Amino acid sequence: MARSGTNLPRVGGYNQAVVLAAIRTKGPVSRVELGPLTGLTNQTVSNVVRRLLDEGLIAESGHAPSSGGKRRTLLTPRADGAYALGVHLDPDAAVIVLVDLAGSVLLSRRFALPRPSDPTEVVDRVARAALRLPERAEIDPSRLLGLGIAAPGPIDAEAGAVVDPPNFDGWRRVPLLHMFAQATGMPVAMDNDATAAAIGERWIGGEQRADGFLFLYMGAGIGAGVMLGSHVLRGDSGNAGEIGHAQTEPGDRRCDCGSNGCVGPYCNPAALVEDLFTRHGEDAARRIGLSGTPDTVRADWKLLRRAVAAGDEAACDVVRLAGRRMGQAVRGAVSLLDVSLVVLGGEALVGVEQVLGEEIDKAVNTTSVARALGGVTVEPSLIGETAGAVGAASLVLHGRYTPGWRMLTEVSG
Repeated sequence: MARSGTNLPRVGGYNQAVVLAAIRTKGPVSRVELGPLTGLTNQTVSNVVRRLLDEGLIAESGHAPSSGGKRRTLLTPRADGAYALGVHLDPDAAVIVLVDLAGSVLLSRRFALPRPSDPTEVVDRVARAALRLPERAEIDPSRLLGLGIAAPGPIDAEAGAVVDPPNFDGWRRVPLLHMFAQATGMPVAMDNDATAAAIGERWIGGEQRADGFLFLYMGAGIGAGVMLGSHVLRGDSGNAGEIGHAQTEPGDRRCDCGSNGCVGPYCNPAALVEDLFTRHGEDAARRIGLSGTPDTVRADWKLLRRAVAAGDEAACDVVRLAGRRMGQAVRGAVSLLDVSLVVLGGEALVGVEQVLGEEIDKAVNTTSVARALGGVTVEPSLIGETAGAVGAASLVLHGRYTPGWRMLTEVSG
């Protein structure tokens, strides 16, 4: 859904964001087409396009076929117009990416984090590694906009801090935003990993992701990010989308929130590894190489996913069970939010998207409400396994170049 600009004076920054968003979503596109897409006059479009060309954010990229008159010049975004760094912090590893304005990953780095990990050491090591990427890529430093952080929730958005994140022992209230700003000397943005992934999907997806969607994110835990048009839904505290705390059938797996009925403890990678042992026995688990110890969850989950891809019945069974449980939570979220697209992403989902997706599709599309509205599409992320890190970088790009009412207020107030 294209955002409309305004022809009022003193809103140039907002209009630039509107026009750039239209070119990114609909391009290649001509100046004439931008008027109806943005609601701006031809003169305003012309002025804005000239500024975007001067700033190196877009380029003239050929001509449209002639319809009898002068051929229209087409406009496209310049991938080298801006860059951002993204950091995804997971309990086991840090992933760092350098992306361009198109969202393409130019360079990436991944390394394991010790457990338990010290926040100061993590920030220092990650910041030094991140700052090396622009140097290696030899990009124009003036076009590097900043660094984004995708962190496990919950977060204190106002303070820029993570608050008792699961699986990060001792991280009680860590001011990551301030710590990374000091360590890198550049602007920093932060959000929880699921919301960051949803923003990345919106930024990279263009027209395919221009409308609302629910991004179901699977890393060490389960989360969700929500995009409603160009708006990200963050909630009052900045922690919207905690779908892992939706209720499933009663059980004995205690959640970090204190409940026994949350879907997260039954559907995260560690839980699925445990399910394979309990539902199918040690012989089935050993057959595909699982160790079943707390220290080998990451390796076990990789082997389990590989077994799913190979069609192993036991492995597929536990993933399908998780899909049914997740599907109930997603069905409630879809009904509440009225979105017609569910995107599945996150590093932990790679290799099992199809099996999980089939079960989630059944759950959300067997209700009379869904059928009456034309159904809900369930499909894999366009980003792939680096959704968290690319989403983190997109926090910077989205915040700078996506039109929003806050931008309009700041410029015109």
